[in-house]
Amino acid sequence: MSTQTSPPSKTPQNCPVCGFSNSCILADPRTVAQPCWCFSVSIEPERLARLPADLRDKACLCPRCAGIEQVAAQVIEAPDAP
Repeated sequence: MSTQTSPPSKTPQNCPVCGFSNSCILADPRTVAQPCWCFSVSIEPERLARLPADLRDKACLCPRCAGIEQVAAQVIEAPDAP
């Protein structure tokens, strides 16, 4: 008997590309007033342009799919750092 894991559901808290958590502060009503990690980074326009039209503007990309995983991790760990 094999067990299959299905990808996480498509919600504002999940990346529209891989389906895993996008760590979006704005998708969580408890933290919506705080700046999101994506406000402090630049995502290459080419990455966004490669998204199929039906996935655009539905949810944020996760740091890995946005191509800025290392930078986002630093911002998430120390959001108040100068």
